[in-house]
Amino acid sequence: MNQTTGVLNRPQAPFRWELLILLWLAFFVNQADRQIFSVVLPLIRQDLGLSDGELGLIASALVWTYGLLVPLAGFVGDRFSRRNIIGFALLFWSLSTLSTGFCSTLWQFILLRGIATGGGEAFYAPPANALLGEKYPQNRAFVLSIHQTAVYAGIILSGLIAGYVGEHYGWQKAFFLFGGFGIILAILIFKRLPKDQPQLAALAGTTDASATGILPTALLIVRKPTVVLLTLAFGCMVFVNVGYLTWMPSFLAEKFQLSLAEAGFSSLFYHHLGAFLGVLSGAKIADSYAKRARKSRLWVQALGLLLGAPFIYWMSVNSSQVMTYGALFAFGVFRGWYDSNIVASLYEVVPEKIRSTAYGLMLMCAFLVGATSPYLLGALKPTLGLSTGLSYLSVMYVLGAALIGVAATWFFTKDQE
Repeated sequence: MNQTTGVLNRPQAPFRWELLILLWLAFFVNQADRQIFSVVLPLIRQDLGLSDGELGLIASALVWTYGLLVPLAGFVGDRFSRRNIIGFALLFWSLSTLSTGFCSTLWQFILLRGIATGGGEAFYAPPANALLGEKYPQNRAFVLSIHQTAVYAGIILSGLIAGYVGEHYGWQKAFFLFGGFGIILAILIFKRLPKDQPQLAALAGTTDASATGILPTALLIVRKPTVVLLTLAFGCMVFVNVGYLTWMPSFLAEKFQLSLAEAGFSSLFYHHLGAFLGVLSGAKIADSYAKRARKSRLWVQALGLLLGAPFIYWMSVNSSQVMTYGALFAFGVFRGWYDSNIVASLYEVVPEKIRSTAYGLMLMCAFLVGATSPYLLGALKPTLGLSTGLSYLSVMYVLGAALIGVAATWFFTKDQE
């Protein structure tokens, strides 16, 4: 690799992990910025008098925006410098996060927290994963796994840090802190990482529109019932996950009279510890059985959702704090079983040349469905209560398991061929 194309050239060997470190930090900020609103939500409600439905709408706006733009991010990532896309996206969403600290009305939150922050965050993951895979070809699996750990670290630590800062210094300071850190990190990315070349060479001379176009790809994959059913099941999972991430810190704080720091940390740590273990075990189980039957990946996903459903209900209605944490952990383990095969199951029935665009479309559909969850839980909270609303999320896991089971039983073999 020459001096102009990346960080892995021989003269820069001592710093060959600098790209991974900087993108890990960027992904950490990406996930943390997304979660801090949920952690300080009780303080915002108390300070500004917003209703639970309005607070849920703010969270939903971010996910809707993310879902709409993430396919475009994957498309753009092959046509422009990925370093620049990542840097400008990080700078944009960090400025939006920092500005959220000045919000005082519902529409200000929707515009800055929902649309601006969600829009900036949508442009991170597709080019970042592609850049890491390109620059570390010999360590691709290891590098992408390390990068993925930023999701868990960002969600867990944001709960602890934002809760502490919010309680002691005000909810605004939490947004100032994470937004300011992101701005500094964006400057470092522009300063330290060399500009890479757009990936237009791979597209040059292509005559098959389905290899590059979003619409032709969409028309191709919707003809496969397995892809449609997997996408609907993914939407069920995202519906549960977004609702849980938005309201669980408030739920624990109100139910067990915890501080925001305690509630933010506990609601996220036990679940994501279980998810980490579940991802590893689910992948191992699926890889083992898939050698004999490729549809085994789908069955592992379906089983993960089905076994996770009772623990969602249990964490919502249990009166014991310890048992609630145990349910959060088990819920995380089986969620991890599902997570471990999201991409692998899709790739079983999608041609290699359109997999990136197909996954972007899958993300879009799932996030648009899942985005309604925070608003619905917030709107139902005054009448049904948060405990009942969260317990109903278990139904979505059962529905998702059923959809995957239908795909594996009746459509997978034909769609794979």
